Amino acid sequence: MFADRVAAGKALAEAVAQLRLTDPLVVALPRGGVPVGHEVAQRLGAPLDVLIVRKLGAPGHAELAMGAIVGGAAPQTVFNPEVMESLRPSPEHVEAEIRREQAELARREAVYAADHPPLDVHGRTVVVVDDGLATGATAEAALRGLRQAGAAKLVLAVPVGAAEAVNRLEAVADTVVCLSVPFRFEAVGQWYSDFRQVSDEEVIALLRSRKNGGKASR
Repeated sequence: MFADRVAAGKALAEAVAQLRLTDPLVVALPRGGVPVGHEVAQRLGAPLDVLIVRKLGAPGHAELAMGAIVGGAAPQTVFNPEVMESLRPSPEHVEAEIRREQAELARREAVYAADHPPLDVHGRTVVVVDDGLATGATAEAALRGLRQAGAAKLVLAVPVGAAEAVNRLEAVADTVVCLSVPFRFEAVGQWYSDFRQVSDEEVIALLRSRKNGGKASR
């Protein structure tokens, strides 16, 4: 159990620091992954960027990801085969979800890029950070998108994750750092005492603080 995302980020940062990465770039998944990624970037002395990934909700189970879409230079759509096989969503539902989440993805990219232009990942070691892995669909979309954009090495770093998601993503990332893989995993939020929603304003403030080399006010 982590007190909050900042505490989780500090613990995760120490584990990532043990990898002794050369000139890494930290890419956090908004919004919940940004406070975690901020701590990792600060510990590594690395730039912090964001990659917008939107979950595609399953029919009748909005919190269950049937897949995800990722923005950036190489947009990707990744589906969760187990969920797709189990629930068999209609093509109309899938298309509607993609359209809806593409609109939100575009909105967030415009909001964040206005103050923080995207960093070039080509040839870089990229540490992808989120606050946890449930199905792993959003992280997988991010990893595949960054690989397509030319990242040289991908490290996935999360405080907590479901065993199935961690095992699957070990085949997608070059290295996976996960502090806790609980036996019974239902949702990421159950492993945080404080799991309040992160706002766009908080994301922008954290990005700005790393850009200026300082700490964001909380």
